[in-house]
Amino acid sequence: MAVKKATSTTKKAAATKNATKPAAKKTATKKAIAEPQKVKPTEKKGKLAEIKTKENSASVEDFINSVPDEQKRKDSYVLLEMMQKATGEKPKMWGASLIGFGNVRYKSPATGREVDWLRIGFSPRKANLSLYLTMNVKEHAEALEKLGKHKTGVGCLYINKLEDVDIKVLKKMIDVALKRK
Repeated sequence: MAVKKATSTTKKAAATKNATKPAAKKTATKKAIAEPQKVKPTEKKGKLAEIKTKENSASVEDFINSVPDEQKRKDSYVLLEMMQKATGEKPKMWGASLIGFGNVRYKSPATGREVDWLRIGFSPRKANLSLYLTMNVKEHAEALEKLGKHKTGVGCLYINKLEDVDIKVLKKMIDVALKRK
């Protein structure tokens, strides 16, 4: 009989426990309804992402002089002058191999993340000159048709050497890129 009493006591305890659950839910629901009225609406802001390639104080001239390919070195000085004239800003090293002009906070339309980045810039890479004019090179579709021999990535324009392209078209692309940012 002791077993039956324990069972019926257990049933009573369970019934009592279940009886209090709906009341607890109602109270919790009332609190949940009341709470949003106290909370101020927040403005959704993009999250500033930390990137590895940052502006630094390394010498731009020393970097260009260290480029082993003579043609790339000459082209780098031409790009340096062209971009400096267009921006009115002094060149800065970004990371170990990127030369940039100005700063801009770029917000990704896909993720909402924000990064501090250069307005325009270039890098004399082993394979080619990489130009950073915009985050979307396709914006320059019409000019790209007239530019000459080049390749594109999502945000980069790749040129083997400046003599392969029309410098006037490149200057216009730089000017357009600066107006859009």
